[in-house]
Amino acid sequence: MSSRPPRRARTRLAVALATTAVVATAVPAAAAEPDLDREAEIAAELRPQSFPPVWWWDESEDDTERARDLLRRMTLDEKVDMMHGELNNYYGFYNGPIPRLGIPALTMADGPAGVRIANPDVNEQQATQLPAPIALAATWDRALAQQYGDVAGDEAFRTGHNVLLAPAVDIARVAQAGRAFEALGEDPLLSGTMGAGVIRGIQQHPVVADIKHYNVYTQETNRLSGGNAVVDERTLQEVYTRPFAIGVEEGRPGSAMCAFNKVNGVYACESDELLNQVLKTQLDFEGWVMSDYGATHSTVPAVLGGLDQEMPGNLTPEVGPGTCFFCGPLLDAVRSGQVPVSRIDDAVLRILRPMFGLGLFDHPPVIQPLPEQEHGEFARAVAERAIVLLKNDDAALPLTGAVGSIAVIGADADVVVAGGGSSLVRPTATVSPLQGIQERVGAGVQVTHVAGSDPVTSAALVPGPDPIPSDFLTSALGDGAGLRAEYFATDDFTGDTIADRTDPYAAINAGFFLFEGFNAQSPHFPPQTRDMGASIRWTGQLTAPVTGSYELAVTTTGTAVVYLDGEPVLTTPLGGAATPTTTTASVDLVAGVARDLRVEFVNAGPGGTDAGAVFQLGWTTPDGVVAPQASAAADAARSAQAAVVVVRDYSSEGGDKPDLDLPNGQVELIRQVAAANPRTVVVLTTGGAVQTSEWEDGVPAVVQSWFGGQEQGRAIARVLFGDANPSGRLPVTFPVDEESTPLSSEAQYPGAGLDQQFSEGIYVGYRGYEELGIEPQYPFGHGLSYTTFDYRNLRTTITNGAGSGDGPRLEVRVAVRNTGAVAGTETVQVYVGNLPTRRVETAPRVLAGWETVSLAPGERKQVTVTLSPESVSYWDVDRDRWQTPTGNVPVYVGSSSGDIRLQGTLRLGGNALLR
Repeated sequence: MSSRPPRRARTRLAVALATTAVVATAVPAAAAEPDLDREAEIAAELRPQSFPPVWWWDESEDDTERARDLLRRMTLDEKVDMMHGELNNYYGFYNGPIPRLGIPALTMADGPAGVRIANPDVNEQQATQLPAPIALAATWDRALAQQYGDVAGDEAFRTGHNVLLAPAVDIARVAQAGRAFEALGEDPLLSGTMGAGVIRGIQQHPVVADIKHYNVYTQETNRLSGGNAVVDERTLQEVYTRPFAIGVEEGRPGSAMCAFNKVNGVYACESDELLNQVLKTQLDFEGWVMSDYGATHSTVPAVLGGLDQEMPGNLTPEVGPGTCFFCGPLLDAVRSGQVPVSRIDDAVLRILRPMFGLGLFDHPPVIQPLPEQEHGEFARAVAERAIVLLKNDDAALPLTGAVGSIAVIGADADVVVAGGGSSLVRPTATVSPLQGIQERVGAGVQVTHVAGSDPVTSAALVPGPDPIPSDFLTSALGDGAGLRAEYFATDDFTGDTIADRTDPYAAINAGFFLFEGFNAQSPHFPPQTRDMGASIRWTGQLTAPVTGSYELAVTTTGTAVVYLDGEPVLTTPLGGAATPTTTTASVDLVAGVARDLRVEFVNAGPGGTDAGAVFQLGWTTPDGVVAPQASAAADAARSAQAAVVVVRDYSSEGGDKPDLDLPNGQVELIRQVAAANPRTVVVLTTGGAVQTSEWEDGVPAVVQSWFGGQEQGRAIARVLFGDANPSGRLPVTFPVDEESTPLSSEAQYPGAGLDQQFSEGIYVGYRGYEELGIEPQYPFGHGLSYTTFDYRNLRTTITNGAGSGDGPRLEVRVAVRNTGAVAGTETVQVYVGNLPTRRVETAPRVLAGWETVSLAPGERKQVTVTLSPESVSYWDVDRDRWQTPTGNVPVYVGSSSGDIRLQGTLRLGGNALLR
């Protein structure tokens, strides 16, 4: 019998209905046969385990009693042992077993884009590299989110894990945020709903899901140095806590992970307000709270603040690396009376209950083969549904069978691009965009590949001008373009070298980015590791393309000297800097004249776990300089009937992007190719928003494919050639540039000192663009199709609930018809406007619900969208609850937040709408 209030029963019904859905794939264009049958087969194959779904572990009285009985038999030492992780060769997050009581180890795997396997003895550390969560969010498909979690949970279990550190529901407040690709976009309703689906899928297996990173974790800048989110209560509740609330209510994760940052001056992992008052009491979360790796900063404040389990890897310099706060110090605190035993029992019971309820005691993981083909096909299906057609002038896409030659351009068009950091998955197989296109067109179509620019590494996160391209450099080793790079373990260029080779350009961004298994750099750049770079010397020749004045630029946290023909022409300040600083010097160069170049760099910057060698030698050239690689790409495009330019950014945990520009000369590459071939398509393989305004005017078609997982190439090819009709919708706004966003001041981002002022309040993402009148490049929810849709007959209703204890249901009904010539899938989005209240300001547009509908040409269906009651409410800071006003609220229905087709009104009846 359930011990929960009726709201749980309503959620259970909704989940039961959701589990019956199959994968909703894009409907192929008329030129190809639909393969929906195959997609149904894939869906059926995705549950190879026989474990029964145990959704609501927190309602099982039997498992609760088992947990309580075990707790009564534990010693204090054993209880505390469960409250701290241990360093382990194969698991960064790990809690050892207690054999005396039969308690299994907690073997945790990084997510959330699949399973990052650390054990080299397990499947060669390979798992299915799923499309990044931001791509999953672009599908707006609840059922697909649950199957995404199902695949991840299945693979976690098959590879020896019983906890998967996923999903992340952090709000994409900052366009440059380094980890935006790991989460689910800028809207709380979309993020929470998709995250809940992932949780349900993971926990269909004896695997605990971990919702993260709680709370207000929106940037990488200062994440480990005490970065502090200064945010008001209403914004905290409506924007940043809400996706966690939805995830807890509709997914019931067994665990949650608190974040590195501070919130209003208190570390998130020791905040009584965030953990005890909000998460555990207000949201009724009954699992356990673990810290991020190294995010614990105290013993007594943390455990009394609500932290249940400390993960290892302490990063607090004042107490020394490796300090364990929840080991001996916690035992001492209990014995001295600073921490009551009841608090220890609460923490351990929170760990044991989901372990029992989700089957960790009864079904220990067993290493077994992965269904690689089936899961690879699923990765392709998600990538395909996630692709967003941003622009398609004059029906440039789909490419037709009449195209006899294609130039595929891009330094990484021949590989699969992924995000860096702890979410990086080693794939079981890959299909690059180049491979996907070649495979699709067959031998009858000529496909050529030209790089067009230098490969991208983590140095793309270093601010300042792009690196001097390899086109203008000649290595002292005499083996071609680039510079000889000598990496020394000493800081004075003495002793044996760690490496002595030719690099395409002079740049390194080490520290966190070069942890083994975290580096998502192009494989076309020689590998760099964390131990490279106490000092580095680059030597060779620099040959200018035109005569004129050039501005050399060194960006570094260390010290460096640049020599031309043996004379120093640029010297950085001594002593290093906490953040990368750019030093410039003007030099006059003559076209075609080779100058001896030597660069000596010493890593004299401040230390720290995330610190490392940071250096980049860039330049600003006279107008009109075009790199020979870009010219060669333009020549290839000119000789082809169509050109596909595949470009990328570098997104990673550990650092935000310095701007929204494409790195390493890719902007000029696009311009040159587009000028050479009017049928140019740009494919963005990026972790989030990038600036397209500076190059897209001459480009007829732009496709956003995100980090599309290991089958990204096939998904791209199917969309480009019309085998699949694109149906992805943006889960984030694409701004015109990084200055044209709701975050207009340095105090907001990256912050004044360590404080990040959330002064925009609730006006995050598209809400802020609408409120402030900022025109985006592409609005939230945007996505084109190869067909068109007509919206008619809007009706808004409030109906009685379907079950006992249910409140009224807010519904919007609209008739949608496919008015084009091919089948397609539309996402009907419903937004509400300003609420009828004078007590607070409300947003002019808030996502309140959505549904997807697939239609054949000419087909019409009525679509019913159920609205979230919280979307027509505000957080009342005086009453500490959601408040729904009485009166009329505008309702907007359309294809995006900027493409409203119909408008109506909904009559609100106050708090009776709230559950």
